[in-house]
Amino acid sequence: METTAQTTISRRDPAQVMRLSRLGSLHQCRLSFMRVLTRRMARENWSFARPKFDIDAKGVGVAVYSATTPARTYSLVAFAHDLPPEMRSDRVIATAWDSTFALFDGIPTDEDIERLSKNVPYQEAGRVSEREISVSRANRSVRLWEHVVSSLAEGKQPDPEQLQAVGYLMRTTAVYGSGKLGAADREMIAARPEFEVPFQAEMLSVFLTRWYVRDLVQHMADMRAKAAGNTAARLAPELARSLGIGNSTGLGMAPFLLNHPVLFNNWIASREEAIRTVRSLDSASDEDTGLFLELLQRSKKNVALWHSEHEIQVRKLSELRSDLEKIDGYLASPEALSGSHPWDRMYRWAEETLTLEGQEWLASLMLEPYGGLVDDLSNGMAADNTPTFRIAGAMTIEELRGLLERVYEWAIGTDWQQPENRARAWYVSEEKLEPRLGERFEEPVEEYEQPLAPGRDAAALFKALAHWQGDTRVAEFLLRHPEHRHTVRRVQIAGRAPYAEIRDNTISHDVLPIDMLRCKLAFFGATQFDPRSDRWVRICMYGNAPYPQDLSAENADFWVYPTLEEGAPA
Repeated sequence: METTAQTTISRRDPAQVMRLSRLGSLHQCRLSFMRVLTRRMARENWSFARPKFDIDAKGVGVAVYSATTPARTYSLVAFAHDLPPEMRSDRVIATAWDSTFALFDGIPTDEDIERLSKNVPYQEAGRVSEREISVSRANRSVRLWEHVVSSLAEGKQPDPEQLQAVGYLMRTTAVYGSGKLGAADREMIAARPEFEVPFQAEMLSVFLTRWYVRDLVQHMADMRAKAAGNTAARLAPELARSLGIGNSTGLGMAPFLLNHPVLFNNWIASREEAIRTVRSLDSASDEDTGLFLELLQRSKKNVALWHSEHEIQVRKLSELRSDLEKIDGYLASPEALSGSHPWDRMYRWAEETLTLEGQEWLASLMLEPYGGLVDDLSNGMAADNTPTFRIAGAMTIEELRGLLERVYEWAIGTDWQQPENRARAWYVSEEKLEPRLGERFEEPVEEYEQPLAPGRDAAALFKALAHWQGDTRVAEFLLRHPEHRHTVRRVQIAGRAPYAEIRDNTISHDVLPIDMLRCKLAFFGATQFDPRSDRWVRICMYGNAPYPQDLSAENADFWVYPTLEEGAPA
């Protein structure tokens, strides 16, 4: 039973929330896009089918997987390739992959599949049409793939510890949507209920890709066993379910949050409103606290399975495990979740006691019992950027200064002449075809710099306004200084959208792009963040999720938390 929410608690201050160190400590939650999708698919009773699986013994061919909503059907067209090891690369400049995909709007004909076969395997070198919603590619985790195929072909199950250590058999290296390579623009599908929440089409593509990967590895084992005159074992359902889809994400994703301030605001604001709603509850029922405590134990299992060799993540994991012990101590008190405003009391204790990693872990977990109160907030996470790009020229200089002082106080107080405060520069590499973060004073990159340092630009605007009269209109200022148009636009957006702007220096000597990557991936619903440097990270998507044919209202939501073994504490 869910208690009626009160309104005594405010959302957290953007100056607190929008620091990179906190954004880089976010965890998946009820509003994460994967979970929004699986709940919808179960609630609307989507049906799934595999109308085509034409793949030979070498693992070459095509398969089609369909998902049918109450109104329409979408199909993942998957092309399987026999990729030489020397051509396997996760880099964006790769030219061949183990598998390539297109999410097709409808049910593809043979002519559609033929057309796609001449383009999708080539990715950037090919072109698709408005009938395609996304284009993607994936590579095998080579050692684990061979282990699973050989084990099954020999009639036995693969080693669970090896599966657990990696977590996936294939990892995507790109999932393109929103008009990329000729695919449908976002505007063409945004009004469809199933795609109103951001990135639902991409999450559907990955969900169906996971099904394809399970089928393909079984097929390859069957073919190997058949060639030897044997019958392969079937991959045990519990092992198959433990496997997700991996993803390698680098600097290409980092500028997204800076380039989409309104969208970013809506994501953060929705999560902050959810946290505020739960903190505002007068009390918690036994049912709600029971679910929270169960999921806490299950989430601790996730943390125990989470490994990384990167020094930053090793430290954060150590801190999180220490925080979990403190949380256990707090909850040992019978009064911890009873009495008035138990969630707010616990959150305030966490702010005073835990690291940022622990605070955000607990903030996400607190939302779990209250889907009826917070899930609909996902409906406000999309954004129409068109109105926000109109600059309010009638605004006065005094009003603009006020916004700058409120949103960019940290930037105005930064000495931008100090080399350490502008040591880096974002640019797009012609060779790699993706964003890069160069060393401003060591590489000739400054003339190619992208406008991804809003703090520096805001400070420059503030300085340029110094001698302008307060009642002068912004339009008059911009006629004289058009070089500040993009910054004025950002400031006005941040004035209306309080969580639109990262409150940190994105070009300093110690900026960590992985904080931006993790923030975005947490909203996707990713787990097992494993940085390989400060600039790229590996993750797992849909680990422990039900496969399409097993999806139900009972398992569509909390799959992200591993179930407890028999006799485990609850």
